[in-house]
Amino acid sequence: MALSSAIWSDLKPRQDAIETALRAALHRHAANAPPILLEAMAYSLFAPGKRLRPLLCLLACEAVGGRPEQSLPAGCAVEMIHTYSLIHDDLPAMDDDDLRRGLPTCHKKYGDAMAILAGDALLSVAFEVLATGCDSRIVSVSCIELASGSGAIGMVGGQVLDLQAEGRVAADDHVASLEEIHRLKTGALFRSSLRLGIYSACLAPETQVAALANIDRYADAFGLAFQVTDDLLDVESSAEKTGKRVGKDAARGKLTYPGLLGVEESRRKALQLGHDAVAAARALGPGGEPLAALAQFVVDRDR
Repeated sequence: MALSSAIWSDLKPRQDAIETALRAALHRHAANAPPILLEAMAYSLFAPGKRLRPLLCLLACEAVGGRPEQSLPAGCAVEMIHTYSLIHDDLPAMDDDDLRRGLPTCHKKYGDAMAILAGDALLSVAFEVLATGCDSRIVSVSCIELASGSGAIGMVGGQVLDLQAEGRVAADDHVASLEEIHRLKTGALFRSSLRLGIYSACLAPETQVAALANIDRYADAFGLAFQVTDDLLDVESSAEKTGKRVGKDAARGKLTYPGLLGVEESRRKALQLGHDAVAAARALGPGGEPLAALAQFVVDRDR
């Protein structure tokens, strides 16, 4: 726990910068929205959270010599996309959750229709923030990256595979199928967050290619480590610690790492993935150390 405390102490100034930028972005791009819609958007966007995805964006930018403020628009856009996905995932037609980040879910507080619309609005505003806030040299590639990571061949596609897999635990289910689900559902947005950070640094082409190769290795290992640990927490942790309902994966017949591998083998897999992510971060040079520390935290976390 001391390691975790040290990490978040170091990251606190970046988290504060992200919070300030998010509030400014929402005010700038949605202040004239119907008040109830803006309230629902803000309720979910500013619920307590670590801001992991925008932090990845900032840390990737810094790892290759960029300034954190260069990547703030991209970080804000990613967090809005992530929040929209949580709002929609929590709906009765999806995961049917009533608790998120320690608070009632958006649809529990504002109703299903307003929650759907708040998610839709955050999705739209995210691309507006990205297109108007980042360097003109990287607008196109950044918008393409975010659309790819969050859409049909990324996060949304993974959600579809996850829904199709519910209750289908059978002899032919295996880890490769589960990893494909999570590379899309969870990992794709992590990868886009990190790639957007690299783009934000506006590197020379040859330097960018090398940085992207290392950041993609990091993203693959980090994303799977995060998901394996998340599955373990659903089995072993509590709602008080995680801020969301636990034990729901087994109840819904979802494919999970503990369900396929058992708890101990899943824990070993998480440790190996964490090791792989640390190695990829350090391949970026000294600037990659914060990313390495964050990967270690993800494996060790208890919430």
